[in-house]
Amino acid sequence: MTQEPGATRPVHDPRVLRGLAHPVRSRIVDEMYATGPVRAADVARELGIPANQASFHLRQLAKYGLVEEAEGEGRDRRDRVWRLVAEHGLSISLDELEAAPGGAAAVGVFRRQSTAWGHAVVDAAHARRTDDATTVSITNVTMRLTKAEAEELAREVDAVLARWSDRTRGADDGADRRTYLVAQYLQPYPDTLSRS
Repeated sequence: MTQEPGATRPVHDPRVLRGLAHPVRSRIVDEMYATGPVRAADVARELGIPANQASFHLRQLAKYGLVEEAEGEGRDRRDRVWRLVAEHGLSISLDELEAAPGGAAAVGVFRRQSTAWGHAVVDAAHARRTDDATTVSITNVTMRLTKAEAEELAREVDAVLARWSDRTRGADDGADRRTYLVAQYLQPYPDTLSRS
Protein backbone atom coordinates (compact mmCIF):
# COMPACT_ATOMS: atom_id res chain seq x y z
CA MET A 1 0.00 0.00 0.00
CA THR A 2 1.53 3.29 -1.09
CA GLN A 3 1.15 6.28 1.17
CA GLU A 4 1.88 9.96 0.54
CA PRO A 5 5.14 11.07 2.20
CA GLY A 6 4.45 12.31 5.73
CA ALA A 7 0.78 11.31 5.59
CA THR A 8 -0.94 9.40 8.34
CA ARG A 9 -3.17 6.46 7.51
CA PRO A 10 -6.81 6.71 8.61
CA VAL A 11 -8.30 3.78 10.52
CA HIS A 12 -11.86 2.92 9.43
CA ASP A 13 -12.22 -0.64 10.74
CA PRO A 14 -13.09 -1.11 14.45
CA ARG A 15 -11.28 -4.47 14.41
CA VAL A 16 -8.01 -2.62 13.78
CA LEU A 17 -8.73 -0.53 16.87
CA ARG A 18 -9.20 -3.72 18.92
CA GLY A 19 -5.90 -5.02 17.59
CA LEU A 20 -4.14 -1.83 18.66
CA ALA A 21 -5.78 -1.93 22.09
CA HIS A 22 -3.66 -4.94 23.08
CA PRO A 23 -0.77 -3.58 25.18
CA VAL A 24 1.93 -5.80 23.64
CA ARG A 25 0.85 -5.05 20.07
CA SER A 26 0.61 -1.35 20.84
CA ARG A 27 4.14 -1.43 22.27
CA ILE A 28 5.44 -3.30 19.21
CA VAL A 29 3.94 -0.67 16.89
CA ASP A 30 5.49 2.11 19.00
CA GLU A 31 8.88 0.36 18.87
CA MET A 32 8.60 0.01 15.10
CA TYR A 33 7.86 3.74 14.75
CA ALA A 34 11.10 4.38 16.64
CA THR A 35 13.33 1.77 15.01
CA GLY A 36 11.94 0.93 11.60
CA PRO A 37 11.65 -2.66 10.28
CA VAL A 38 12.12 -5.44 12.85
CA ARG A 39 12.42 -9.18 13.24
CA ALA A 40 10.56 -11.07 15.94
CA ALA A 41 13.91 -11.59 17.69
CA ASP A 42 14.45 -7.79 17.80
CA VAL A 43 11.02 -7.29 19.35
CA ALA A 44 11.57 -10.10 21.85
CA ARG A 45 14.90 -8.64 22.97
CA GLU A 46 13.63 -5.06 23.28
CA LEU A 47 10.36 -5.92 25.04
CA GLY A 48 11.71 -8.81 27.13
CA ILE A 49 9.17 -11.32 25.81
CA PRO A 50 9.64 -14.78 24.24
CA ALA A 51 10.38 -14.77 20.49
CA ASN A 52 7.33 -16.95 19.74
CA GLN A 53 5.10 -14.40 21.51
CA ALA A 54 6.69 -11.55 19.51
CA SER A 55 6.17 -13.52 16.31
CA PHE A 56 2.50 -14.19 17.17
CA HIS A 57 1.81 -10.50 17.81
CA LEU A 58 3.57 -9.46 14.59
CA ARG A 59 1.37 -11.88 12.65
CA GLN A 60 -1.71 -10.45 14.40
CA LEU A 61 -0.63 -6.93 13.46
CA ALA A 62 -0.27 -8.14 9.86
CA LYS A 63 -3.78 -9.64 10.02
CA TYR A 64 -5.10 -6.19 11.03
CA GLY A 65 -3.19 -4.58 8.14
CA LEU A 66 -0.82 -2.61 10.36
CA VAL A 67 2.44 -4.33 9.42
CA GLU A 68 3.65 -6.27 6.41
CA GLU A 69 6.64 -8.36 5.50
CA ALA A 70 9.52 -6.25 4.26
CA GLU A 71 10.36 -8.33 1.22
CA GLY A 72 14.00 -8.39 0.29
CA GLU A 73 15.20 -7.29 3.74
CA GLY A 74 15.59 -10.76 5.21
CA ARG A 75 18.79 -12.78 4.97
CA ASP A 76 16.90 -15.74 3.47
CA ARG A 77 13.30 -16.97 2.99
CA ARG A 78 12.96 -17.98 6.64
CA ASP A 79 14.18 -14.62 7.96
CA ARG A 80 11.03 -12.54 8.29
CA VAL A 81 11.46 -8.80 8.61
CA TRP A 82 8.36 -6.70 9.31
CA ARG A 83 7.67 -3.05 8.56
CA LEU A 84 4.83 -0.68 9.36
CA VAL A 85 2.28 -0.09 6.63
CA ALA A 86 1.77 3.50 7.86
CA GLU A 87 5.29 4.76 8.57
CA HIS A 88 4.04 8.19 9.66
CA GLY A 89 1.32 6.98 11.98
CA LEU A 90 -2.39 6.44 12.09
CA SER A 91 -5.24 8.90 12.35
CA ILE A 92 -8.07 7.58 14.46
CA SER A 93 -11.51 9.19 14.71
CA LEU A 94 -13.17 7.51 17.68
CA ASP A 95 -16.51 9.13 16.81
CA GLU A 96 -16.41 7.67 13.29
CA LEU A 97 -15.33 4.23 14.51
CA GLU A 98 -17.91 4.19 17.30
CA ALA A 99 -20.69 4.64 14.71
CA ALA A 100 -19.49 1.64 12.65
CA PRO A 101 -20.91 -1.86 13.27
CA GLY A 102 -19.11 -3.31 16.30
CA GLY A 103 -17.45 0.05 16.82
CA ALA A 104 -18.85 0.95 20.24
CA ALA A 105 -17.31 -2.14 21.84
CA ALA A 106 -13.98 -1.65 20.04
CA VAL A 107 -13.81 2.01 21.05
CA GLY A 108 -14.61 1.05 24.65
CA VAL A 109 -11.75 -1.46 24.73
CA PHE A 110 -9.41 1.05 23.11
CA ARG A 111 -10.35 3.83 25.57
CA ARG A 112 -9.85 1.57 28.60
CA GLN A 113 -6.44 0.43 27.33
CA SER A 114 -5.41 3.98 26.43
CA THR A 115 -6.46 5.24 29.86
CA ALA A 116 -4.51 2.48 31.63
CA TRP A 117 -1.50 3.18 29.41
CA GLY A 118 -1.70 6.92 30.14
CA HIS A 119 -1.80 6.28 33.88
CA ALA A 120 1.20 3.94 33.62
CA VAL A 121 3.20 6.53 31.64
CA VAL A 122 2.48 9.32 34.14
CA ASP A 123 3.23 7.03 37.10
CA ALA A 124 6.55 5.99 35.54
CA ALA A 125 7.50 9.62 34.83
CA HIS A 126 6.77 10.71 38.40
CA ALA A 127 8.56 7.69 39.88
CA ARG A 128 11.90 8.69 38.31
CA ARG A 129 14.61 9.67 40.75
CA THR A 130 16.84 12.66 40.10
CA ASP A 131 19.89 10.38 39.92
CA ASP A 132 18.26 8.20 37.26
CA ALA A 133 20.37 7.83 34.12
CA THR A 134 17.47 8.71 31.83
CA THR A 135 16.22 12.16 31.04
CA VAL A 136 12.60 12.88 31.74
CA SER A 137 10.84 16.10 30.97
CA ILE A 138 7.41 16.66 32.42
CA THR A 139 6.04 19.88 31.03
CA ASN A 140 2.58 21.33 31.46
CA VAL A 141 2.06 24.53 29.53
CA THR A 142 -1.21 26.41 29.41
CA MET A 143 -1.95 29.13 26.88
CA ARG A 144 -4.90 31.01 25.44
CA LEU A 145 -5.43 29.98 21.81
CA THR A 146 -8.03 30.09 19.11
CA LYS A 147 -8.89 26.76 17.52
CA ALA A 148 -6.90 27.79 14.42
CA GLU A 149 -3.87 28.67 16.57
CA ALA A 150 -4.12 25.34 18.40
CA GLU A 151 -4.18 23.51 15.06
CA GLU A 152 -1.15 25.50 13.86
CA LEU A 153 0.75 24.74 17.08
CA ALA A 154 -0.08 21.03 16.74
CA ARG A 155 1.26 21.01 13.16
CA GLU A 156 4.49 22.74 14.26
CA VAL A 157 5.07 20.33 17.16
CA ASP A 158 4.24 17.36 14.92
CA ALA A 159 6.81 18.60 12.38
CA VAL A 160 9.55 18.80 15.04
CA LEU A 161 8.72 15.31 16.32
CA ALA A 162 8.59 13.88 12.78
CA ARG A 163 11.99 15.42 11.98
CA TRP A 164 13.55 13.83 15.08
CA SER A 165 11.82 10.53 14.43
CA ASP A 166 13.08 10.42 10.83
CA ARG A 167 16.57 11.43 11.96
CA THR A 168 16.86 8.63 14.53
CA ARG A 169 14.75 5.80 13.04
CA GLY A 170 16.92 2.77 12.46
CA ALA A 171 20.03 4.50 13.84
CA ASP A 172 22.63 1.85 14.56
CA ASP A 173 25.67 4.03 15.18
CA GLY A 174 26.92 2.26 18.30
CA ALA A 175 25.48 4.98 20.55
CA ASP A 176 23.70 3.90 23.72
CA ARG A 177 20.19 4.39 22.33
CA ARG A 178 16.88 3.41 23.89
CA THR A 179 13.32 4.15 22.90
CA TYR A 180 11.94 7.38 24.38
CA LEU A 181 8.29 8.33 24.51
CA VAL A 182 6.90 11.78 23.89
CA ALA A 183 3.28 11.94 25.01
CA GLN A 184 1.43 15.12 24.14
CA TYR A 185 -2.12 16.33 24.53
CA LEU A 186 -3.16 19.64 23.04
CA GLN A 187 -6.77 20.15 24.00
CA PRO A 188 -9.08 22.60 25.70
CA TYR A 189 -8.39 22.53 29.43
CA PRO A 190 -10.46 19.66 30.89
CA ASP A 191 -13.22 20.63 33.30
CA THR A 192 -12.21 18.24 36.07
CA LEU A 193 -13.11 20.54 38.99
CA SER A 194 -16.85 20.32 38.30
CA ARG A 195 -16.59 16.51 38.53
CA SER A 196 -14.89 16.55 41.94
